[in-house]
Amino acid sequence: MIKAIFFDIDGTLKSFKTHSIPQSTIDAINEVKEKGIKVFIATGRYFKQIGDLNGLVFDGLITLNGAHCINSENETIITNPIPRENIDALLRYHSEKFLFPSIFITEKKELINCIDENVREISRLVDVPLSPLGILDEIDKEEVLQIDAFINKEQEQEILDTVLTHCDASRWNPLFADVNVRGNSKRTGIDKFLEYYKLDLSETMAFGDGGNDVQMLKHVAIGVAMGNAGDEAKQAADYITDSVDGDGIQNALKHFGVI
Repeated sequence: MIKAIFFDIDGTLKSFKTHSIPQSTIDAINEVKEKGIKVFIATGRYFKQIGDLNGLVFDGLITLNGAHCINSENETIITNPIPRENIDALLRYHSEKFLFPSIFITEKKELINCIDENVREISRLVDVPLSPLGILDEIDKEEVLQIDAFINKEQEQEILDTVLTHCDASRWNPLFADVNVRGNSKRTGIDKFLEYYKLDLSETMAFGDGGNDVQMLKHVAIGVAMGNAGDEAKQAADYITDSVDGDGIQNALKHFGVI
């Protein structure tokens, strides 16, 4: 019996075409909640980027790929910061070797060092404002929970090997990587909420579409990839449903008898 369901936002709850949640998904989640099943967000976005989700109310938020988990009262229950030594190493790398757009995200704010067309493209794709430009010294007293690094796969590996040595990266788009402290993922966020609500992993289900959903889809009892998902997410899933624009969430919940 499913007692908890975790939903990615971009490309899963929200359509990249309409930037909204399909009515079929809203209806399905409300029906799930009426049955007493808990529902959670599991996203790479940070808290202030989530905004209103068509009035849907969730029992908890896994944000920044698990680096910041928030309960239904908007209270932080866990943070997983990137070690300060890695942040300092990246700032030196930017200054001495190669400057690339990097969004530094803390519990309460975000800051970007420079903006190029790739940054603008992602902002348009997910329909969120550009991160504010700022002097990187402003983050000195903050714990950085995630870095969005606008680099390609080859550059990513070099950065992880030589600069962000205590971190891992995940992608849902080829233009940038989400960088978090090693061992952190949506999976760890799920485990935190299962412990918090005294639920069992065998009672869980998750929906996702991107590379940063892979660990989550493998971890839960039933992992569902959207029809518009990338190959990596589809291979990790137990079931592939229709696209976000093709009522994929509602159809999968019906397929498994949840609604």
